[in-house]
Amino acid sequence: MQEEWMLHVIAHIENDYTEKFGVPRQSGMVTMQQARIVFLPEYRDANALRGLEEYSHLWLLWGFHQNRCRKWAPMVKPPRLGGNRRMGVFATRSPNRPNPIGLSSVRLDGIQREEGKGNILLISGADLVNGTPIYDIKPYLSFTDSHPDAKNGFAENTLVHRLQVECDASLLTDIPPEKRQALLEMLALDPRPAYQHDPEILYGLSYGGFEVRFLVKGEVLSVLQILPQARAEKVK
Repeated sequence: MQEEWMLHVIAHIENDYTEKFGVPRQSGMVTMQQARIVFLPEYRDANALRGLEEYSHLWLLWGFHQNRCRKWAPMVKPPRLGGNRRMGVFATRSPNRPNPIGLSSVRLDGIQREEGKGNILLISGADLVNGTPIYDIKPYLSFTDSHPDAKNGFAENTLVHRLQVECDASLLTDIPPEKRQALLEMLALDPRPAYQHDPEILYGLSYGGFEVRFLVKGEVLSVLQILPQARAEKVK
């Protein structure tokens, strides 16, 4: 029996998440966040996408490329449990796995042809860092892939709650209008580690070429600054 298989990267994600901090913890949580799937030259044959436009959602099989060098462990500490409780790796979605592979369900918004890049998939709701390698794409089938009565294990007790986001409109003027709602949605999900609750900590995350700086007090996240990345580096 063959015990090793080689996966080939077929595409990469292009989006505004330039670092892991701030990326939604699951797909579909920031519905307004748009992204592009750009295929490698050898996979740009338009025939490979024939019929895909008939589907509304897709499954993406992808790699945790920023965790490649980490050794897998049978027990991990899920951040949503405060970083103190251990669970079996196969009972979690931890990136530190024997095979660092992730699975995400995203919405297909369209297929667009671009000079020099072939057909590009326009998607939304992805939970991936910019540059994430894609190994495979499959259509999502609601009549087999959706299980409304499924049990959620320990994740049932960590269901998403949203913070109130306070952000003066003047701070958003440099953010493209079509990206503002996605940014606010992402902040509302509370990107902080679950074990951090110090109201005096000033956080900064990178988003679409900007650094967003904020504080969290109780259930309110207050955006203090949104600076172009280059300028933010100078004033740290």
